[in-house]
Amino acid sequence: MGPTFVYDGDCAFCSACVRFIERRIHTTARVEAWQRLDLASLGLSADECADAVQWVGTDGDVAAGPAAIARLLRHAGGPSGHLVWRPAGAVLGARPALALAWPVYRWVARNRHQLPGGTAACALPRRPDAVGDSSAS
Repeated sequence: MGPTFVYDGDCAFCSACVRFIERRIHTTARVEAWQRLDLASLGLSADECADAVQWVGTDGDVAAGPAAIARLLRHAGGPSGHLVWRPAGAVLGARPALALAWPVYRWVARNRHQLPGGTAACALPRRPDAVGDSSAS
């Protein structure tokens, strides 16, 4: 079995992103909603998958969030994969880019219900330890 990219299948925004991946990126990885997988067999938990997209490589290596997206892009096929997506994945996977990408990823995750394709079902429950949550003090 090849690598697997795991996303939130209950989120309309995430599902719209996956449709883009399927139409444009032509990755060699399986792209699956975590709700339809045996997470234990992949070494993942529901909490990890609810928190961020996940990448599970053929050797069992796991990456989350923008690091997972970078690995997905590096597995793109076809002419556009070699010219656009693989180089983009290499840049995103570099340490300086990842440091910048995580805050952007977290912002998108928190606001995905307000983004194009998002619905109220996409909203993540507010965690008590979230930054700016006055109830956590």
